[in-house]
Amino acid sequence: MDEAAASDQLAETLTSLQNLIEKHARELTRINSELKEKRESMKSVFENDVQLEEAKAEVERQNVALKERKSQLQSDPQVTSLKVDIAELNEQKKELEETLSNHLVNYHALTNSTSFDTSDGDQWEFNIKAKIKGKKMEKTDN
Repeated sequence: MDEAAASDQLAETLTSLQNLIEKHARELTRINSELKEKRESMKSVFENDVQLEEAKAEVERQNVALKERKSQLQSDPQVTSLKVDIAELNEQKKELEETLSNHLVNYHALTNSTSFDTSDGDQWEFNIKAKIKGKKMEKTDN
């Protein structure tokens, strides 16, 4: 094939490719436009549905009633008393866990064991955990 024929074929190929690109780009633009229109139509269906709007309003009313009832219960003397009891029990639990942890660390140091026998014959296992505390900052005098 001579140079002129090769050049003509390249030009023909390029023209065909450009035509395909343009055709596909126009089709893509058309589809995007149609998608936008269909999405807007679907959105409109949901926005204009009376039953859906009524259901949303009912849900909102129920949410308000729920919040009001929870608020009423929060100020109920029984709930207030239970909150105090829970806080006290949590504090007792925390203190007991710290004490038990210290005893278990001592037990482990003496026996090198991670289990202990109870008076009723059960055996309980435990883990020793180490926590890294924050690095102590050196105080500087100003």
